[in-house]
Amino acid sequence: MSSRDILVEGAREFGVELSEIQVELFIEYLDNLQSWNKNINLTAVRNEKEIIVAHFLDSISVVPIIEDNKTLLDIGSGGGFPGIPLKIVRPELRVTLLDSVNKKVSFMKDTVRKLELKDINAIWGRAEDPENNIPRKHFDYIVTRAVGSISDTLELSSPYVSKDGVIILMRGKKGSDEWTMESENIASGYELVDSQEFTLPGSDLARTIIVVKPN
Repeated sequence: MSSRDILVEGAREFGVELSEIQVELFIEYLDNLQSWNKNINLTAVRNEKEIIVAHFLDSISVVPIIEDNKTLLDIGSGGGFPGIPLKIVRPELRVTLLDSVNKKVSFMKDTVRKLELKDINAIWGRAEDPENNIPRKHFDYIVTRAVGSISDTLELSSPYVSKDGVIILMRGKKGSDEWTMESENIASGYELVDSQEFTLPGSDLARTIIVVKPN
């Protein structure tokens, strides 16, 4: 199966029908990622088909939760996951990518420019920094992908989420166990909205998505 087929059919398993234009954007993204990855450690995954599954399809897995024409903050975006794939699939989404490594931010800016994406910004900084110029209580969605413990991630994310917004935690196969272990410490401040466990298409990679709303 070709890389394109893996992408298209994998996205379809999440209820996402990619257009030809969107597929081309993903392939261009893939090429740029592999090019930069020769000099900067953006991802330990090198094989293009594995990148499509472990990064692109993993990012697409949260698309059913994300409405278009909303605001999203991706904390610890690294190589642009999941923020750039979400922008490709939800083109009216207004996205902010945040990472503390300047070279990764440079890569994301370069990718956004090459893909000619609008209303998406990559910012160099830390979520805990009060001077990072990212608006507080502003975003409909805060998304993090395996960034620290759940309790720490919620603490970092909470200042940025809007009144009716949610925090989306993208975790590995132990995500539900992590939530159970930490829930006693965090349950009073947050409402569990949704929790999903699944395996990424064409792989044995287990994933958990936890959606939380601050009280």
